[in-house]
Amino acid sequence: MSGKEEMTTVNNTTLVNRVHKTRKVRVTIAQASTVYNDTPATIEKAAKYMEEAAKDNVELVVFPEGFIGGYPRGFRFGVGVGIHNEEGRDEFRKYHASAIEVPGPETEKLAELARKNNVYVVMGAIEREGYTLYCTALFFSPLGEFLGKHRKLMPTSLERCIWGQGDGSTIPVYDTPIGKIGAAICWENRMPLYRTALYAKGVEIYCAPTADGSKEWQSSMMHIALEGGCFVLAACQFCLRKDFPDHPDYLFTDWYDDKEHDSIVSQGGSVIISPLGQILAGPNFESEGLVTADLDLDDIARAKLYFDVVGHYSKPDVLQLIVDENPKKPVTFVSKVEKAESNSNK
Repeated sequence: MSGKEEMTTVNNTTLVNRVHKTRKVRVTIAQASTVYNDTPATIEKAAKYMEEAAKDNVELVVFPEGFIGGYPRGFRFGVGVGIHNEEGRDEFRKYHASAIEVPGPETEKLAELARKNNVYVVMGAIEREGYTLYCTALFFSPLGEFLGKHRKLMPTSLERCIWGQGDGSTIPVYDTPIGKIGAAICWENRMPLYRTALYAKGVEIYCAPTADGSKEWQSSMMHIALEGGCFVLAACQFCLRKDFPDHPDYLFTDWYDDKEHDSIVSQGGSVIISPLGQILAGPNFESEGLVTADLDLDDIARAKLYFDVVGHYSKPDVLQLIVDENPKKPVTFVSKVEKAESNSNK
């Protein structure tokens, strides 16, 4: 953040005149494809984008949904109603092996990269807990800290066959020096109650890692920026057919009619939008690369003069939301406590 501040001392207390303070933050989206079945190479690719961003004085880098581990576009894992096969099981075995434990060695590496490049990072990843996978957003600070995670609450369509569902215990909004940062993954952004939970936590920089590269997605992002009075950073992968492992059972919907290795499978569309509905950068539907913008955080106050969705424009006497933030565990162990013998029995 930058800008001139006027300082005043009243009764030995220093006060800041915030009218004269401007809050500017440079942010970027890394629109890029996973290196499928090669997590170390994917992290190295992420490192190059962080280094490039750091040279441009970027303070926050956002990566797409499932960047580490991969968004399994077109994968079917041999799944059909009442149908199972060995080839699908082995495809899942490789996908499971590409996922990461959180925390673990990969999160340590990402935290170190954040520190090295002096950036906040929001990273889309496939998280492995035992043999269940989760679609997760990971948060890192410029101090090399792993801040925490958000697990996607509701996987979409066939995603539910390969990913578990998150719960209310991972809905963070982090209050940082560059603003309050939170995330909603892909079609979670269509869940109005989840969005409301983020708004209630004061999200200012709303990160939307996604696999939706459609033109219609842009309308959702514009709506959320205006509804939440926040900056929206929608990060999507740009992928070609050649980025995916060869497999005869993949069911791609190519953006172009040809089936060549260079045909586009995921067209990106990463975009940055202000609380006033201004497109600050993107959308990029053409290539991998960084999508960068400067945010004027004072635009949040300007936008909320007219509409504050969980403030003066709410109607709590009519409409209320209850969010259960307790973790939901399938098994809870309660240890038996042995009572000590009383002295009177001795």
